[in-house]
Amino acid sequence: MLQQVNGHNPGSDGQAREYLREDLQEFLGGEVLLYKLDDLTRVNPVTLETVLRCLQARYMADTFYTNAGCTLVALNPFKPVPQLYSPELMREYHAAPQPQKLKPHVFTVGEQTYRNVKSLIEPVNQSIVVSGESGAGKTWTSRCLMKFYAVVATSPASWESHKIAERIEQRILNSNPVMEAFGNACTLRNNNSSRFGKFIQLQLNRAQQMTGAAVQTYLLEKTRVACQASSERNFHIFYQICKGASEDERLQWHLPEGAAFSWLPNPERSLEEDCFEVTREAMLHLGIDTPTQNNIFKVLAGLLHLGNIQFAASEDEAQPCQPMDDAKYSVRTAASLLGLPEDVLLEMVQIRTIRAGRQQQVFRKPCARAECDTRRDCLAKLIYARLFDWLVSVINSSICADTDSWTTFIGLLDVYGFESFPDNSLEQLCINYANEKLQQHFVAHYLRAQQEYAVEGLEWSFINYQDNQPCLDLIEGSPISICSLINEECRLNRPSSAAQLQTRIETALAGSPCLGHNKLSREPSFIVVHYAGPVRYHTAGLVEKNKDPIPPELTRLLQQSQDPLLMGLFPTNPKEKTQEEPPGQSRAPVLTVVSKFKASLEQLLQVLHSTTPHYIRCIKPNSQGQAQTFLQEEVLSQLEACGLVETIHISAAGFPIRVSHRNFVERYKLLRRLHPCTSSGPDSPYPAKGLPEWCPHSEEATLEPLIQDILHTLPVLTQAAAITGDSAEAMPAPMHCGRTKVFMTDSMLELLECGRARVLEQCARCIQGGWRRHRHREQERQWRAVMLIQAAIRSWLTRKHIQRLHAAATVIKRAWQKWRIRMACLAAKELDGVEEKHFSQAPCSLSTSPLQTRLLEAIIRLWPLGLVLANTAMGVGSFQRKLVVWACLQLPRGSPSSYTVQTAQDQAGVTSIRALPQGSIKFHCRKSPLRYADICPEPSPYSITGFNQILLERHRLIHVTSSAFTGLG
Repeated sequence: MLQQVNGHNPGSDGQAREYLREDLQEFLGGEVLLYKLDDLTRVNPVTLETVLRCLQARYMADTFYTNAGCTLVALNPFKPVPQLYSPELMREYHAAPQPQKLKPHVFTVGEQTYRNVKSLIEPVNQSIVVSGESGAGKTWTSRCLMKFYAVVATSPASWESHKIAERIEQRILNSNPVMEAFGNACTLRNNNSSRFGKFIQLQLNRAQQMTGAAVQTYLLEKTRVACQASSERNFHIFYQICKGASEDERLQWHLPEGAAFSWLPNPERSLEEDCFEVTREAMLHLGIDTPTQNNIFKVLAGLLHLGNIQFAASEDEAQPCQPMDDAKYSVRTAASLLGLPEDVLLEMVQIRTIRAGRQQQVFRKPCARAECDTRRDCLAKLIYARLFDWLVSVINSSICADTDSWTTFIGLLDVYGFESFPDNSLEQLCINYANEKLQQHFVAHYLRAQQEYAVEGLEWSFINYQDNQPCLDLIEGSPISICSLINEECRLNRPSSAAQLQTRIETALAGSPCLGHNKLSREPSFIVVHYAGPVRYHTAGLVEKNKDPIPPELTRLLQQSQDPLLMGLFPTNPKEKTQEEPPGQSRAPVLTVVSKFKASLEQLLQVLHSTTPHYIRCIKPNSQGQAQTFLQEEVLSQLEACGLVETIHISAAGFPIRVSHRNFVERYKLLRRLHPCTSSGPDSPYPAKGLPEWCPHSEEATLEPLIQDILHTLPVLTQAAAITGDSAEAMPAPMHCGRTKVFMTDSMLELLECGRARVLEQCARCIQGGWRRHRHREQERQWRAVMLIQAAIRSWLTRKHIQRLHAAATVIKRAWQKWRIRMACLAAKELDGVEEKHFSQAPCSLSTSPLQTRLLEAIIRLWPLGLVLANTAMGVGSFQRKLVVWACLQLPRGSPSSYTVQTAQDQAGVTSIRALPQGSIKFHCRKSPLRYADICPEPSPYSITGFNQILLERHRLIHVTSSAFTGLG
């Protein structure tokens, strides 16, 4: 059972007032702590006085943002606060686990919408409606939100993607200065008032990264080009080109310093928005090159000169009005800047072309002075409106992404605030009509939703709120309303009288409670009681402005322009049938300004209804734009107009979160894992499969038990929140399951999201554990396979190495056997048995030790092994290796038959001992395989090497022989 939320117990009126007065005094007694209340739902009791005092205390403490339940209240500080919008603070709100627990800020709303897009809860698309009076800070708030999304929604990984994201971010941010320069102006209430409505669609891809944007505009106040109220200014761009142009550009655009233009009031007033270089740089980033920029500014200068054309009244009605003497230069300059013939331009403004009769005969009628001024103004408004639409298309082509590259969007709606001036016409009527529609959207989404509680089966004590449906019925109702009556006057195509229109409105709509009239007013007018207060509208000029007539001859004139920009804005297309020139016999109904604006507004509301809306209420503390100044009367009227107190009541006691059963089960079905009853077991209601199967197309009847299972996990979630130490989350949060939807509060949604995140974390840990176990097993199998492969390869390499060693040993063995045979043959030819016997006894006569003998024998026997070791990398000493290698180099070559014995008589040189037996013999047989071959009969000073070589030096043959015989004797 939901309690009443009117702040006191039901009872008699007197007793209720007494209780309310006591509660109010008790609450206001602690005024020192009012600035600490971040959420106005904590105000008790909730009244206009308590809310006003709380906002004032926070504003004086330089705290400009306050939560009001489902709405964020933003107070305009009227002073720069850089630290409040720094990129570091943006990242802090983006990285916070629970941004709603930080101080209220516009970044909190931005982060909430961004996370809603990532959560994919229907509806996925988000929209932020920034509302408030003119000068309350709506444009600045929208600009801050765009900067926030540009920072947090562009974080790609690769360098190339980072460059693309930076380009998109820069172009989206640069669209603001261009749109504000061409669409904003200084008014009585705001120095940077948006004179058009815009809906910015920030496009996100599947990874929630911003890929582009699109801008849709509504009802540009083009009449400001030619008509400005007292103490107001024209659009910013005209002042920028006059103050920021260089000397050469002034000469080119005919804008000398100190020049006076009738359409440029208050030029001496300098504003922060009069920065020409910022606009030019932004246009350059959007793809508008410097020549095109100069062409745009030249056309704007031509419009300023066009406004200086003043006509003198003609005494003869058959003669056209002539321009004044001081206006002839302006005619010539305007024609030159616009690329038009001077005489043709003047003629089209002075003379009106009339087509009449079935044969469409053409008549030319000179215009009166007032009509000449009207045609001149119409020409300027037509050019500026086409130029503004062209800029919007250029911006969209520069920042808009392909349809396939984005899936969701976040919309920022920045519309003109509620306006009430001394003189209000069709522009203010459309602006206030748009604000009424947005207020109804807010009422339908938050306040009127209480009617849904009864339909869903909730017991609810209803709250009275201000419904603006009667005012909307007065403006747009069917069959008779203010808009229908104005459109009917346009369709009748007759001269309209302001008094006649006032009479028709008061007569046809006399029963409306929102229609009033001022009997003391001298001018025909009517009063509409809006949600923000009554506004008086003058009926003079309503029908003409609603027609927005554009003479076809003016359009044909601009089609003849030689200026490249105007040629693109007004192409010559004979197939194009415009509103201004319909075919003769099939004249279509005139499309009025009100009907076009109503159609675009309905389209906008359809987009808003398909998204999850978020509201930011901008409040203006004072009308003078002074910092640290809080005027209670002005703020109180704004609080009453936007129904903030009723919003706080609804948010404090209602269920702002409504999710359908299907979406609720689809998102939170994971929470059933936390409930012990859902585990498979003998006592489980689902013993076979543990958890019931669910498909996205389940019927409502099958969703009920699943929702109950999810609701049974709430105690587990509450206990987990209490264990973590968060007392706010540990409190039981209200929640109700209706017939088709689940209603919950923000705290309950936060609790469910925390539980879902906990289950996903457990699942992620389980998946990670299983993956790591699988990867460890795979690594072990790979290691075993690698070890087997390595062992097999090593075994194969060892076998191959041994095989190569065996083959090498076989080759060495065969070579050794051949060598022995050769040596044996050589010894048999050169040595006889007597000499061998003599040599065999020689060791006895010389002083050779047995150790040396055994060593020599070992060397002779192990010579093949030495040959093998000589080719190894290690294991053999350097001296032995040198001996073995030297011996290998001295191996005899060729077959044994090639060794012949020569005698001394045949030739000089080395001869055999058998040929000259009388000579002395000298042996040098290091490492020779012959026995005792290293024994020499006498020491020899010569170092002649060789294997078993018996040498005889012929040139000392006689001396050696005589010495030998002397020794023997």
